[in-house]
Amino acid sequence: MRFIGITGQVGSGKSEVLKQLQEKYNCRIILADNVAHEVREPGGECYEKIVELIGTESLNEDGTINRQKMAAIIFSDKAVLKKVNELIHPAVKNRILEIYSEEKEKGEIDYLFLEAALLLDDGYDRICDELWFIYVRDEVRRERLKASRGYSDEKIDSILKGQRSEAQFRQACKWTIDNSDEIELTMEQIGLILS
Repeated sequence: MRFIGITGQVGSGKSEVLKQLQEKYNCRIILADNVAHEVREPGGECYEKIVELIGTESLNEDGTINRQKMAAIIFSDKAVLKKVNELIHPAVKNRILEIYSEEKEKGEIDYLFLEAALLLDDGYDRICDELWFIYVRDEVRRERLKASRGYSDEKIDSILKGQRSEAQFRQACKWTIDNSDEIELTMEQIGLILS
């Protein structure tokens, strides 16, 4: 089983690539964002400590954390944001390693794909067998983000300013996959990498 980390800048089409991988290969896909939600649900590894930090008034009636209230608290206080991240990131990584061990032991899939925004920042290069950078030409990215999310050029620029540069992604990843054109061309590139 190959464990492959997938990353890329906003608007690169990672979701569509993952959808195609799911359809065409014997694989499992882990979305780090989903794992982050899992570890902060009631009973999850981080739940109680997060509630201590943000208060019970941030909970929904069913005891789950209200994401909007949590976001308002952590993004208005950098110290709380730092503490929450220090809880969530290691818990996410632990859970991903558990999934990896479970899948390796079962031996039923050929590939385990991990999509994570902080793949390079959180040391997943030391866990995954290889990293892939999903690249898209800037003008294509802008068209996609305007069409799918209604983003302005200013919003796109501000998001990209907070992300790693294309050169940094290329340097850190074993493979760069160009997802600027039809998805069939992207999947041809992936087919060659996985053959």
